[in-house]
Amino acid sequence: MKKIISILCFFVGYALANSGFVTYEVDGVKYEGYYSSPSKDAPLVFMVHDWDGLTDYEVKRAKMLYDLGYATFAVDLFGKGVRPTETSEKKKLTGELYQNRAKMKRLLYAGLNEAKKLNANVSNAVGIGYCFGGAGILELARSGADLKLFIPFHGGLATPEGEDYSKTKGSIVVFHGSADKSVSIQDFANLTMELEKAGIHHEMITYSGAPHAFSVFGSKRYHKVADESSWKRFTEILETTLKK
Repeated sequence: MKKIISILCFFVGYALANSGFVTYEVDGVKYEGYYSSPSKDAPLVFMVHDWDGLTDYEVKRAKMLYDLGYATFAVDLFGKGVRPTETSEKKKLTGELYQNRAKMKRLLYAGLNEAKKLNANVSNAVGIGYCFGGAGILELARSGADLKLFIPFHGGLATPEGEDYSKTKGSIVVFHGSADKSVSIQDFANLTMELEKAGIHHEMITYSGAPHAFSVFGSKRYHKVADESSWKRFTEILETTLKK
């Protein structure tokens, strides 16, 4: 019994010591990511936030993944304490990164490096992103990042001029709402053709009636069927892709 209690205490202590916000610097600017890991060597989900920054939403998703046995590192692309609430500010911050893809990639890789410093299992990892973060995770895919999967949820799908998927190492899975008025079904079709041409293994899924940002809990755009169906398929893919 004492041995069992000791083992339980170890895992509880490990979890508490390996969950929370993490401050790091990129080019002299402070950023604040979120890291959680239920156990040593837990498979990693590298997460990129929506256009309102790293908020309670990403933390909630990280906790859902934690309960399934996965570690999460949620990267910060805006800066510590920068969590815009006004649409104009959200457009400004995301627009700056869309126009400066080199900086976007630098921040994404800085997050991966920080995860590595925290002893996250970056060799057994996938990347996901929500909305703006979906565009970010595809940027990471095109850059040749060494992740097993790249998964945008209702993300931006258009490929910037001069970029392609020739360096992509992992598979790509896309969850998209057919009623999305921000990212067109044509963007979805174009990406499908790009991936097929590049020989990238992919899975492209649309959900009828689902608008942009269909997975955001509590919002007017939340679409229960699309959210739960995409999460179910996502966790199935994690089970078959990552080694526990």
